[in-house]
Amino acid sequence: MYAIVDIETTGGHASSNGITEIAIYIHNGNAVVKKFRTLINPQQKIPLYITSLTGIDDDMVAGAPLFEEVAAEIFELLRDNIFIAHNVNFDFSFVRHQLKNAGYDLTAKKLCTVRLSRKVFPGLPSYSLGNLCRHLGIGITDRHRAEGDVRATVSLFEKLLEEGAVVHIEQMLKKTSSEQWLPMHLDKSEIAKLPASPGVYYFHNAKGKVIYVGKAVNIRKRVSSHFTHNDAARKRQHFLRHVCRVTHTVCVNELQALVLESAEIKRLWPKYNQSQKQPAQKYGLYSFEDNRGYIRLAIDKKKKNLPVHYQFNLLHEGLVLLRNMIETFDLHEKLCYLDKTALTVKDLEYLDPPARYNGKVRVALEQLDKQLPTFAIVDEGLAANEKLYMLIERGSFWGMGYLDAGLKINGLAELKERIQPYADNDFIRNSIYSYAAANPSRKILLDM
Repeated sequence: MYAIVDIETTGGHASSNGITEIAIYIHNGNAVVKKFRTLINPQQKIPLYITSLTGIDDDMVAGAPLFEEVAAEIFELLRDNIFIAHNVNFDFSFVRHQLKNAGYDLTAKKLCTVRLSRKVFPGLPSYSLGNLCRHLGIGITDRHRAEGDVRATVSLFEKLLEEGAVVHIEQMLKKTSSEQWLPMHLDKSEIAKLPASPGVYYFHNAKGKVIYVGKAVNIRKRVSSHFTHNDAARKRQHFLRHVCRVTHTVCVNELQALVLESAEIKRLWPKYNQSQKQPAQKYGLYSFEDNRGYIRLAIDKKKKNLPVHYQFNLLHEGLVLLRNMIETFDLHEKLCYLDKTALTVKDLEYLDPPARYNGKVRVALEQLDKQLPTFAIVDEGLAANEKLYMLIERGSFWGMGYLDAGLKINGLAELKERIQPYADNDFIRNSIYSYAAANPSRKILLDM
């Protein structure tokens, strides 16, 4: 038995929106044997754009039952039947979420008429309900109302059965099939071709634009996990609606995947990535000689053409570094701009002469250079004849790349010529430091 369902809602995701109307037609594979339809009071205002689409407004649902008042009847209609809808994950997420809030756990099998139509009628330009019905000569009345759309879905389902859809349905309902949980626009072959390897994966929308970047120890398993749980939140619902293709880049290990993911998020700025998207304002430690002959240190925003002693993403990090240099080498706060008031005559009386003071500054900068590590992480490559190099230069991530395993690197300059530069950030840098500490045999020091 099949429960063919359509709902109207107040918004696009189940966790913070409600159902305004539901229609359920029970079908035995030959004909409809039972019908259920009701408006629902969502207990929240219906947005004007929803009203303009569906015609359902606040006044219409004011006297309608709450979902919990009809939950028992809905659950009985659905619990032992196969849940069918056009874009089934959308309808199922709402109904399951509302039933769960009412104390019922819906675990029915699902069948998507979008995915089924792609198998039975391949190559159509659009698989929306309206376009499918026009192509197949199915009339639709009361479009964007639950009962009108469910009647159209019933007619579509019967057309699919006439065209031999049963064999596809049997395959799609198997426990080993991914058809029940995949987004409606994502082909099963996209998942099947993913490797069980570390790497970075990319979700693309219908136009090919990357909308999410993630890393994984096992790409296929991680990508599948985005769709196999019943999260009713906005993020998952957007995935289900917009993910059309998955691409990937295999990495040597989790560290490379982590570094590449972070770099790609900064490069592509995907719509649905939240973490690591805060724009990092880079700062630098600079020095210059003032008109009295003193070498001054200053923290400022990164300058493209000005030599920098050290760079960092957080202003606080630079201020802590500068404070430590002042305390360790007896530098003056006003000459380092930690105290931004002007030098007074009294200050000048107690200051060392420029030659002596500048000597302390140079020692401080020399010690900073010694403390900033320059090293490479060298790991096995993807192929037997290559190795992966990841370079930290003077405390900052410089880049990475694959080189011939037999190649002998003669110092920093040669390595920089052979690998690809990447943008540095605290997350990448700290991850490489942690990896180097845990795997000291893979760390090599480089001559400047």
